[in-house]
Amino acid sequence: MHSDNQDVRPHRNKHVAENMEGLLGKLMVAAIVVLAVFMIYAIATGGDSPPSWMR
Repeated sequence: MHSDNQDVRPHRNKHVAENMEGLLGKLMVAAIVVLAVFMIYAIATGGDSPPSWMR
């Protein structure tokens, strides 16, 4: 007789590189947001005078 019981392998965990690939997009968005905040802060607090190295 033919047996229908087959060994079922459990699902493999994702490789570390695949996990980092999903995280990479979120890290890029976070970096852009942080840079934008610092840029706005620098523009707002920079004042109207030229920097000291240009005087």
